Parts: sequence; C-alpha cells; structure tokens
Amino acid sequence: MAKGEGGEQYSNASLLNKPVSSDGKHERNRLSVCNKICYAIGGAPYQITGCALGFFLQIYLLDVAQLDPFYASIILFVGRAWDAITDPTVGFLVSRSPWTRFGRMLPWILLSTPLAVLSYFLIWYVPPFEDGKVIWYLFFYCIFQTLQTCFHVPYSALTMFISSEQKERDSATAYRMTVEVLGTVLGTAIQGQIVGMANAPCVPGPGDLVAELNNSSKSVWSNDSEPVISLEHTKTAYMISSGVICLIYVLCAIVLFFGVREQKESCRPRSEPMSFFQGIKLVMGHGPYAKLVMVFLFTSLAFMLLEGNFALFCSSTLGFRNDFQNILLVIMLAATLAIPFWQWFLTRFGKKTAVCAGTLSVVPFMILVVCLKSNLIVTYIVSFAAGVGVAAAFLLPWSMLPDVVDDFQVQNPNSTGHEALFYSFYVFFTKFASGVSLGISTLSLDFAGYISRGCSQPAAVDLTLKILVSVAPVILIIIGLLILYSYPIDEERRQGNRKLLQEQRDNEADSETDSTELANIV
Repeated sequence: MAKGEGGEQYSNASLLNKPVSSDGKHERNRLSVCNKICYAIGGAPYQITGCALGFFLQIYLLDVAQLDPFYASIILFVGRAWDAITDPTVGFLVSRSPWTRFGRMLPWILLSTPLAVLSYFLIWYVPPFEDGKVIWYLFFYCIFQTLQTCFHVPYSALTMFISSEQKERDSATAYRMTVEVLGTVLGTAIQGQIVGMANAPCVPGPGDLVAELNNSSKSVWSNDSEPVISLEHTKTAYMISSGVICLIYVLCAIVLFFGVREQKESCRPRSEPMSFFQGIKLVMGHGPYAKLVMVFLFTSLAFMLLEGNFALFCSSTLGFRNDFQNILLVIMLAATLAIPFWQWFLTRFGKKTAVCAGTLSVVPFMILVVCLKSNLIVTYIVSFAAGVGVAAAFLLPWSMLPDVVDDFQVQNPNSTGHEALFYSFYVFFTKFASGVSLGISTLSLDFAGYISRGCSQPAAVDLTLKILVSVAPVILIIIGLLILYSYPIDEERRQGNRKLLQEQRDNEADSETDSTELANIV
C-alpha cells in the first residue's frame, strides 16, 4: 500500500533541487485508495486460514482423519503452543533484519508464502498410512504456523512503515479491518459450504435409538432415499476447499508485495541491536503497551471462547445442525457491514471509547442467545446484532497499537526500530488466548460427557456450552474493560505524541539535507 505518491521518497536529489514544504511532506506521505486496498488485502490470508482451522480442524482430525481424540488433542495443543512461541521469535528476527531494496518486512512475506501454502494444503490431506498420521499432522501444522507467523508478524509491523502520518495509518487500518472481517466471511463460506455438501450424518446414541424404536419411524440418519456420503467424498471436499484457500493466499500475497512499498523515511534509524530477552523487557516494560496487551488478552480470550464453541452450541444445544454455517456467515457479514460505522465512531469519539462501546455492545446478545428458547429466526436476528459488536470488539484494539509504538518512541527517542517486537507480542497473546480457549473448551466438554458426532447431547454438555459462549466471555470482557479504564493514552496524549514525532522527523530531515548540501559543497 505504501507506494506513496512515487519513488521520490528514496531520492535525496529531489530534496536538494527543490525545498520541500510542510504540505509537500504531508502529500508525499499520503496514501491513495489503491495503496490502502493493497495493504488491506494482505490481511486476508491470516483470517481465512485461521477461520478454517479454528472451526474445522478438530472435526477433521476426529471424523475424517479418524485419529484418537487423545492424539488429536496433542496435535492441537502442541500446534498452538508452538505457534505462540514463534511469534516473539520471528518478531525478534524481523527487528534485526537489514533493509533491502524491497524494504524490511516485504521480503519475509514473499519468501514465506510458497512453503506456507504447501504446508497448509498438506494439513488437509489424509496420508495413505496409519502409523505416522499423528507425526504427519503435527509436523505440517507446526510448519504452517511458523511460516504464517513469518508472514503475519512482518505484515502487522508494516503498519508503521507505510506512512509517517498517523491519520493515514489509521485510515489504512480501517481498510485492513474491513478486509480481515471479509476474510473471516470468506473462510467460513469456502470451508463451510464446500465441506457442508459432503458432511457425514450424525451418529445416533442409545437414547436416540430408544426414541427411534418407540416412534417406529425412519430418522434422518437412516433415510435410504438420500444419497450416501462416503468418507472419501468428505476427504475430497476438504482438499478442494483447502486448494481454493491456498490460491487466495497466493493472490493476496502478490497484491500486497506489488501494491505496497515500505517508506524508509517513515521510521527513524534503528538503535543498536539487542538480545531477545532485552527486547522482551523493553517492550513489556512500557506501561501503556503492557495494559493494552492485557486488555487484548482478556477480550481475545472471550471472543475465542465464543468463536470456538458457537458452531457446536448452534448445532447441539439449539438444534440447528444444518443451519449453523449460515448463522456464522450472518455474524461475519454483520461485522463487515459495521466496519464503516465503527470507523466513524472511532474518529468521532476516540479509540478508547470506541473499543469500550463496541465490546460492551456484544454482551447483551451473548446473554440473550442462551436465555431465549430455540428459534431459528430469533437466532439469526440476535446473531446479526452480535456481529455488529464483534467487529469493534475484536478488531478495533489493533488500531490502538500504533499509538503505543508512537508513545514509546516519544519516551525513548534513542531506542528505535523495535516495531516488529511490539506487533509480535500482540499476535502472541492472541494465539495464546486461542490455545487457552481450546484447552478449556475441550476439557470442559470432555468432563461433561460430550458425544462425538452425536445427534443429541447430555444436559451437562448443553449447560457447559452455554457457559462457554455466554457466562465466561462476559466475565472476561468485564475484566478487560476494567483494565482498559486505566489505559493512559487518550486522544489528547495521542495528538501530542503525533506532533512531537512529526517535529522530530522534520528536524532529522532538515539535518540530513544540510549535511548532504555541506558534503556537496566540500
């Protein structure tokens, strides 16, 4: 996105031949709509693949790859743990990367894409052997998570390199938020609809069989008039959907690479390299960043619990086994349509207020969906309304991160070039929340007596699902908002930091110009 308005940003000659006014500097940092769209498209692969893996990987391992639940849990937990570890590690390596003709972030994105796509496709392939299946899925799941981190961490940090203007970065972030929500819609639609056409029927339990015998009638799972869907059909459906997602991944990476150019002048010269643990201490020692990370941790954990269990809640507790995919699409579409509103709200009332209002707006619908009796129309309405708040609660905190980086640079003018570290730890806590939510959900459902692919579930499972999609997320949201209340960067401080940084950049540019002119005279 940050091609700016031309290649003059890399030429000192233009500065010597013609003085650059303040308006000229702002014009040069201005991003076109095309630049912003290209930057935003780069956020789609992470959301598309994350949505597909989050909703379907566990079901795939159990019902398609037919792994033992214990080994499936090992793959999911180890994969998430490994994924969380790679984020700060890659962030550290990116922060030490040299500047190239393509920038510092874009080479990571370009080089990681081919192998990431290959490993993602092989996750959804069932190998023709039994003994090594666990190693196969664990290996390719961890490899994909590592390579995707090499894509997403530099992409997240790229926000600080596309323009030195805070207003332009905020606008680009709004575009990114819209595309990322569209990515979740796309991931849900592609994986859900393709796999849904080849989804095996549920398995009747003892209670279902008794009811079947008492009613003396054919049930859904024994309907001979319907075509039989074999396991091979389901395997093929997963491979087709993964192939489509891989193609989209590659196209998005190409658009990002050719549509975005890092502005070297938008970041100040980097300070001396430091060790990995010094970097951790540096970024986590900044008070506003630590508070924002905690806010994001609790709110992310809340929405990860909701995301990971809502499909199961709709199919098992509400009884909408054939409609849960469409309900998820309604939530994501509502979130997409709500992005322009939240962007206006953000600019009108400030980021902190927008995050607070957006997150709180989801709470009533979390409570409502578990209190009302099962009704498909009401569920669609509640899901649409909840989607409006999900957009703000899950994505708006990302718009606050550049403000924290600016605040850090103002307070530590001699310590620069650590943008990737800030973003990598932010991503780390997102994935940490995902791993914790997965563990809590799996263990809770196991204790409640969940029946895999069961047509009906015990009452304890229904109660557990209601807690996982309503009570627990609401409590976590309240904790996160209480921490947000003490977050110190308000609009006044943000604007003050922006002015100070702009003055520093102007002084550095003037000093560089004077030094160049003096060298030419000599």
